[in-house]
Amino acid sequence: MSESDAGWWQLSEEFCAWLANVRNLSEHTVRAYRCDLDSFGDWCAAQGIDPLRATDRRLRGYLAHMVRSGYADKTINRHLSALRSMYRWLERRGKVVSAAFASVPGRKQKKTLPRTMTDEDLARLLSVCDAETPEGKRDAALIETLYATGARISEVAGLVPADIDAAQGQIRLFGKGGKERVVPVYQQALVCLDDYLAHARPTLVARGKAGTRVEALFVSTRGNAMSADALRAQFSKLLGAAGLDARLSPHSVRHTYATELLNGGADLKTVQELLGHESLATTQIYTHLSVERLKEATKLAHPRA
Repeated sequence: MSESDAGWWQLSEEFCAWLANVRNLSEHTVRAYRCDLDSFGDWCAAQGIDPLRATDRRLRGYLAHMVRSGYADKTINRHLSALRSMYRWLERRGKVVSAAFASVPGRKQKKTLPRTMTDEDLARLLSVCDAETPEGKRDAALIETLYATGARISEVAGLVPADIDAAQGQIRLFGKGGKERVVPVYQQALVCLDDYLAHARPTLVARGKAGTRVEALFVSTRGNAMSADALRAQFSKLLGAAGLDARLSPHSVRHTYATELLNGGADLKTVQELLGHESLATTQIYTHLSVERLKEATKLAHPRA
């Protein structure tokens, strides 16, 4: 590894540490940044390019490389976004002359609507959760929590029992940047969580290593805190058992939550706050999924409808 290569890897780690400690990005997000930066570093090393002195032409070469390699447009844009952020960070610290990638255009993405689930899909998911086992009670509580809050899976992984306020019918979530929000939840979810906390979680925690304190709400079969990746894997397992589309994910439940709220008459600003979106524009994608709600509103409000 050349001196310039070593400098890139070291600075990448410093940048990722800054993302985690200063910007308070989640572990999952920082890991995605690191992966994208490592990919660029590997490409530069193979091309004999110093990443800290890369020209505009070279950077466009990396874009062409990703296109030839069959990366999806969304993935390419994510890579470019990570690199732009790091180069801006490097520029502010005098490590590069200019913020490279600033002039490298991203890929135009096709607008696709979020994948959602039906009530029947969610009922089928819950039906494969064995209520007679601690794991089954945990899985049911997971599904109900996702559907009741519209939370990101990383937010669910960060939950602790104290975040559940059954008396007030709400759950406290910590979103991107550690931003806190409180989301009201329906009674069935609270009942399911109470059953899990009282009759399943203690059993699962007891299976862990003696003397180890487990803070997380959701606990694995071996008594360990379940990470976002572990929760995703369990969700996929439940999808398979229920015979549902394998392309669905915990985020599909989040999309479903938002769509159901809009269909039920909630205003866009309220949905934005419940989802923890910084920008209202991010929430607006769900309006495309609520055409029937808009049609119904028109029928009720328009004088000639």
